[in-house]
Amino acid sequence: MRMRLMLLGGGNALGQALIRLGAEEDINFLAPRPPQDGWDAASLTQLLDETRPDAVINLAYYFDWFQSQSVSDTRLAEQERAVERLSELCQHHNMTLLQPSSYRVFDGSRATAYSEKDEPVPLGLRGQALWRIEQSVRAICPQHVLLRFGWLLDDSPQGSLGRFLAQAEKPGELLMADDRRGNPTPVDDAARVILSVLKQLDCAAPLWGTYHYAGHEATTPLALGQAILDEARHLRPLVVQAPTPQAHAACPDAAEEPQHAVLACKKILHTFGIKPRAWRAGLPALLDRFYRHG
Repeated sequence: MRMRLMLLGGGNALGQALIRLGAEEDINFLAPRPPQDGWDAASLTQLLDETRPDAVINLAYYFDWFQSQSVSDTRLAEQERAVERLSELCQHHNMTLLQPSSYRVFDGSRATAYSEKDEPVPLGLRGQALWRIEQSVRAICPQHVLLRFGWLLDDSPQGSLGRFLAQAEKPGELLMADDRRGNPTPVDDAARVILSVLKQLDCAAPLWGTYHYAGHEATTPLALGQAILDEARHLRPLVVQAPTPQAHAACPDAAEEPQHAVLACKKILHTFGIKPRAWRAGLPALLDRFYRHG
């Protein structure tokens, strides 16, 4: 790898997966420790003025965007300003910016898979903030890759998988939507995709733009929950045997979570040659790491 790579967010689950995967191929990342209150416009300015990497992978707000149950509008506004400043810095110093985004930019009103050509109409505060961040990156920093991911699953105790497994260890119903659809995407698979994109950008291929990536085989939260329980039971006794079906409309997050969140991944295949991997194949390693770390 000729490019010097700066990774913001090296301490979170996706950042750690990317560092692990890079180490296997002797690809190293500058992964600075964030300030006590997290990366903001001022600290990013100082960091990039001093280090001048060739590419920045911005996973600084990964947990808030992909794993947290909710994020305050104040916090999202601060993150928007920080990404806008990061885009300005990347443009000023001629750096490449790889910025993650999410299926949440769509409203979930269509049953067919969303492609990069579909117009985003986000529902909740998080989706709206991500859409504004995307627009800001496009307008300010031409040398960008925006990667929209599906339902990301990681091994963090407070993440969506961790919350689900904590509930499964207690008596009671574990309600999961049976009429909501999306693509589960293990964090190791997302890291593989980021690394594959970086390798081709390292060859000076100007493949800027927006891309979708999500695990192979769309499913429902109910079916995903059952697959997780079946696999987790090999590692830990669980009280809940099966999740209980619930209508999307009855879910507490129905107002901001798209009912249909399936992503079409043809563009990333045709551009970078990246094929979607089956999410089921990634569950054993993900759960093994979750319980070992827990």
